[in-house]
Order: sequence, then structure tokens, then C-alpha cells
Amino acid sequence: MVQKYQSPVRVYKHPFELVMAAYERRFPTCHLIPMFVASDVVDEETSEDGSTNRIERRCALDVDAPRLLKRIAGVDYVYFIQKNTLNRKERTLHIESHNETFSNRVIIHETCCYSVHPENEDWTCFEQTASLDIKSFFGFESTVEKIAMKQYASSIKKGKEIIEYYLKELEDEGITHVPRWTPSSLSLPLPRPTSLSSPPVLPKLAITPAVSIPLAAEAKDGTAQDVKQDSSVIQADSLTEILAGTPEDKLDADYIKRYLGDLTPLQESCLIRLRKWLQETHKGKIPKDEHILRFLRARDFNMDKAREILCQSLTWRKQHQVDYLLETWSSPQVLQDYYTGGWHHHDRDGRPLYILRLGQMDTKGLVRALGEESLLRHVRNTTSNVRPVSVWITVDLEGLNMRHLWRPGVKALLRIIEVVEANYPETLGRLLILRAPRVFPVLWTLVSPFIDENTRKKFLIYAGNDYQGPGGLVDYIDKEIIPDFLGGECMCEVPEGGLVPKSMYRTAEELENEDVRLWTETIYQSASIFKGAPHELLIEIIDASSVITWDFDVCKGDVVFNIYHSKRAPQAPRKDPLGAHGITSPGGNNVQLIDKSWTLGQDYSMVESPLTCKEGESVQGSHITRWPGFYILQWKFHNMPACSATNLPRVDDVLATLQVSSHKCKVMYYTEVLGSEDFRGSMTSLESSHSGFSQLSAATTSSNQSQSSSMISR
Repeated sequence: MVQKYQSPVRVYKHPFELVMAAYERRFPTCHLIPMFVASDVVDEETSEDGSTNRIERRCALDVDAPRLLKRIAGVDYVYFIQKNTLNRKERTLHIESHNETFSNRVIIHETCCYSVHPENEDWTCFEQTASLDIKSFFGFESTVEKIAMKQYASSIKKGKEIIEYYLKELEDEGITHVPRWTPSSLSLPLPRPTSLSSPPVLPKLAITPAVSIPLAAEAKDGTAQDVKQDSSVIQADSLTEILAGTPEDKLDADYIKRYLGDLTPLQESCLIRLRKWLQETHKGKIPKDEHILRFLRARDFNMDKAREILCQSLTWRKQHQVDYLLETWSSPQVLQDYYTGGWHHHDRDGRPLYILRLGQMDTKGLVRALGEESLLRHVRNTTSNVRPVSVWITVDLEGLNMRHLWRPGVKALLRIIEVVEANYPETLGRLLILRAPRVFPVLWTLVSPFIDENTRKKFLIYAGNDYQGPGGLVDYIDKEIIPDFLGGECMCEVPEGGLVPKSMYRTAEELENEDVRLWTETIYQSASIFKGAPHELLIEIIDASSVITWDFDVCKGDVVFNIYHSKRAPQAPRKDPLGAHGITSPGGNNVQLIDKSWTLGQDYSMVESPLTCKEGESVQGSHITRWPGFYILQWKFHNMPACSATNLPRVDDVLATLQVSSHKCKVMYYTEVLGSEDFRGSMTSLESSHSGFSQLSAATTSSNQSQSSSMISR
């Protein structure tokens, strides 16, 4: 694979002619570059008017490579050919160098350019590019490439200091000005390198050297790579938004250091190359430089991987019209009242502090009232308004219990995490999890695989009140701004949350008639149930001891929930003709699987006791299967029991029956099959939890028989 390097524009606040005088002092050798042993002038040519001067040098480098590698190579020096073209009239110096040693195995090519700053003719700019292609090296290709890139980066960094050193030397000698070239002026004399007597050039394997050579060569030509960190050259507008107008729109080193942070030479190169690629392939606006840098950091500056996820993110933004939605979307009132997250001052380093009281948030209520899309838009809006600086997040888990492990709610959380990780990488400075209860390991087991490893390293988890002592909140946040609910004295405006009223839940009809598909619509299915026509769902189990989980809401009427098992597959599903009941339904299906000829106890068996569920109830549960085969989940119309004395229906039951139009019931359900090992492994940590659901779960996991655990919330 070809390794490439592209430098930012480095600016010297000195005239071009003075920088050239400093550059020439690097030859024939330079004590600041120990590996640069010597150089010979092979060829030189000057134009008649003296405006252009071309010099070709042969440079010898004593590469810093392992002794064994040098012995295998059989040479003491690695040679490079450097061609310089100085145009005094245009005030430019073009440098091109390539390796002579091992040129049939390793190809190193480097180009550098000194030119006048486009906005200040008394300043000088420097740029360089390089490439390394190791075709073969006796089986050491990968090792040599790593060593070479490391040495090359070191050489580039060193090169930044060299020009400034010689500029200071000139100043100490009283030379602060070199006149510009004019047609009548004489060209400045160039120092002649002394002859170099060196061992014969043998094919030296110093592949590592070869790579480092470009470094050295770079350092020689690229000494000018040294750049003063001054951002006065940057226009104020570019700090707000960098647009990819044309390929000439380049970054300079001062801007990178001041506004993007300290980057290594190779990291700078990745940023510039990815930015240039975006300019060439994407029309119009491209992401801001700090955003591009986030994607690079998220993939450890792997260009190909960063480019892939960045392109996917750009496509995602277009498909979902994210920018438009952020401008037009306003937070629903239910989010303002029940979403327990918000901004709260800054940490000690000045990073914005976001507090999320997850333990107080009714995840299920928010999903059912808004749909996952609204939650996701809210998170997008929060994340997109964050400046390129890192964000500190504090998550308070007091109150976290099994209701937060509602499977669709967890799935909503996972999708939010996936979207944030994929499209807003590296926005997290640190995440502090406080008052983690015993149920937390279950939630962490579910969500941690979806969180990038680099992000997981930023998590700090505290149980109980451990966060109040040394090493806790006070180490990161000023005591004066610690929220009152965390033991501080500062009033926090983050909503306290609470249960979302069921009156705010979206009904099945609303979901069916909505033009915009909500996440709840895709994960939940609705079913209509009639007297004599239950709705049945088939689940095939291959491995015994799998876990069937369910969550359903009874939207209308009362139903009886049953679970059956059969060794043979039931007949093909048949839909009950609603016309037979004189009813039409715009949504919700009705399927029967159990053949009327089947006999209970022979053809199929009941594996759970019937569960009667009233209108408005939410039911969650799980069943650990004992046998492979076919399991049937059934929702059946609930017939009101008759009075025991008269064998006649009770008055209250008759009145309740009349309220159910045409004896129709409706449910919205979601089911999932889990591997028992994963299910049990995560649930065992709940045995000592105080949650009633956890006790049922513990009983479920400890039983050797088929069990189910259900929880009904009214």
C-alpha cells in the first residue's frame, strides 16, 4: 500500500529572499540533521539573465536503522537525488527528490515548494508532499514501512526548526534583508558543497532508512517546513465555517494549531488529504474542518475508514434532511416536561456540561408518546449545537430499575447511540455515571457493544455515593455548580421527569394514519381480536432453553393471553374475514394458526397459565422454552364470567361488554427471541435488586421448568 503525506501550508514571516539565504546554509551538510552526512552537486544550470537556477544534488543519509537490518542491506549510506529549481523572478523554489538506493524495491518521492504568501509579499509559504511505496523488501515490508513512517514523521517535525535556526543565525550576523532579483542585478552566489568521499554505493536494504531518507531529504528541502504558529493570516470568516470552494483553499499550520489543536505531521496530512478529497468529489459545502477531524480521530486517523464513515454520514444527513430539520423542528412539550436532560454550566476545563437524569426518565412513556424519531431529532439538535470542543456528560442513574430495560426502549437507546456514534463522533470529552444501581450491569451489557472503544475509555462509573469523595465530581466540576440533587448547592433546571401520562400515548389509529413512519410503528404490530377469532403468532424455536420475550399494550377491550407449544407446524396462517363480524378495520391484522380439529393435550399443549389483561394495561414478560418446536402466542377475546349462583352475566359485565364496540379488542405487541445464555447471564446480577420485576426474573432464571415472568403496569 502506498503511504502518502501532505503538509499544511507553513508560513514564515520573512521575505522569500531571506528564507532562501537561510535554506542554502543547509548544504553541503547540516549539523541539525545528524543523518544528513553530506551532499555533492551533480549538475547546475543558470539562465542567461540569472533569474533561474537549477541544481541537482546527490545526498547521502546515514539512516537510523537496526544494525541487523543494515547488515542485511549491506550498505552504510542511503542515497537520494534532489533537484532544486529556484525562480528568483517568480520568487519560487521547487524541490523534487527520490531515492537512488533500492529504487527497484522501494519508491520514495517527495516534492516541496517555497513561494510568496498570497496576501503578504513579505511572508513565505512552504508546502510539501511525499509518497512511500515498498514493493518488496525480503519479507520485511510491513516492519520497514512502520519504521519508515515513524522516522519520516520525526524528520518532518525536526525540519520545522531548521529554517528558523538559520534565519536567527543570519540575524545574528546582521543580515536582515536580501534584495529582490531584478533583471540588472546579479544572482546571489550559492555555496559549493565539498566533495564527499563515501563507501561505494551497495544495494543497501535499509528500507527503514529509505523511508527515513525522505525524512532527511525532507528535512533538507523541507527544513522550511518550520512554521511560526501565528494565525493572523487566517480570515475571521474561515473560523466560522470552512467551505470547499476550490482546491486552492488550503489550510495553514498556524490555523491548525490554534483552532484545531496540536496534531502530529501525519495527522495534519490526513486532515488535509481528506479535506482535499472532499473538495474534489463533493460539490458545494463540505463539513467544517473540526468535524472532519472528528471522523479521523474516531478511526485513529485511518484515511480509508474515516472517509467511509464520513461519506455515510453525509449521505445520512441528505436522506434525513438533518440540516433542514434542525432549523425547523421545535421540541414537543412532552419532551420539555419529561425529558430529563439539559445543559448545566461547564467543567473545570471550560467544557460544556450536560446532565442526564436517566433514572428519572420514563423511556417507555416517551417512546410511546413521541416515537423514536422525535427522541432522535432531539438528540441530533442537542449534539449539532455543540461546538467542536469536547463535551462533559454526567448521567445520574438514581431510580434506574427494570422498567428502564423495556426492550423497545433499550432498542431506541441503542439506535440513538448508533446514530450519534456514526454521525457525531468524538464529541464526548468524558462521561461520568453516578449512583449506578445493581441493575446497571444489565443495561451496560446491552449498550456497550454499540459504543466505540475510544468512547468507552472515557466512561467513569460510580456506585452509591462514591462520587462525592476524592476522585469524584469535585475533581472535575467546581463545587459551586454541583446540582442540588447530587449533593451540591446549585439549582439545576433539568426537568425532574416522572411518568408520561398514558393519555399522551399515540394510539394504534394515530400510528396507522400518520404520514411519517415512526419507529414505534415499525417495531410494534397491531392486531384486532374478535369474539371467536383470536389473534395468534407463531414462533419457531430451534434450540431448547431459548427465551421468548414480549411486550404488548391492550388498546381496546379485555383479552386473555396464552402460550402454547406444538411439535408439528400448524396449518398455513389464515386471516379471519372481518366481514363475518360485520366490522371493517383500517389496520391491525387477525391470524389464526390452531386448527379447529386440533385437540388440546394431544396436538398442542398449554405451557403457561392464561393471563387476563384489561384495557389500558401494558404487559411485559418472558418464557424460557423447554423444548424445540413451535410456540404459539395467542390473544383471545375475554368472555365475561357468569354469576356463580344464577349462571347469568353480572350487570357490570354486561355494561362493560356494551362499551366494546362489536366485541372487538385491539392490541399492539412486540416480541423477540433471545439466547438463554445471554439472557440468564445478564439477569443473574438482578437477584439482589429490590425491583419486583427482578425477583420474577431471578425466579425465571433459577427454575429448571418452563417458567414465565410478566409484569403488568396500570
